[in-house]
Amino acid sequence: MPQKTSKFNVNPDTEKRTWNEIVFDSVLEMKYYRDVLCPLVESGDVVSCELQKPYELQPKFVHDGRTVQPIKYVADFFVRYQDGHEEVIDTKGCPNQVAFLKRKLFWYKYPNVNYRWICFSKIDGGWHDYEFIKKRRAERKKNRDKTAETNNTQT
Repeated sequence: MPQKTSKFNVNPDTEKRTWNEIVFDSVLEMKYYRDVLCPLVESGDVVSCELQKPYELQPKFVHDGRTVQPIKYVADFFVRYQDGHEEVIDTKGCPNQVAFLKRKLFWYKYPNVNYRWICFSKIDGGWHDYEFIKKRRAERKKNRDKTAETNNTQT
């Protein structure tokens, strides 16, 4: 019987998302670390990589006498490159509405931080920014729709 996944589609079998004795939140995150970041660290292109770096998007406050908890966000990776630039990287399979909202809040609170969503798409050749993958998927859908429309008019 297959193991049940969490609401975030994470398999509870930590062995599948563990590499170099680090348990990652997802297999996707583990693969990005293993296949992309570690080789960059080994080559010297990346001088440091911090896992699960926390950010506060909105501080706690009091409203009508009640304390409203802060909005927090934990990035998959904070990366510092040899040339001095830094990036906050989050691996995404299929972002939900909370992810989109937190991305907007992050952009607002940290406008000078290079914040990227990275996805893996075999059909698109591997690791790319989310926006690139989204655009390519839309192009493929449009082409499928055109093909279906053409086939329907020919019959």
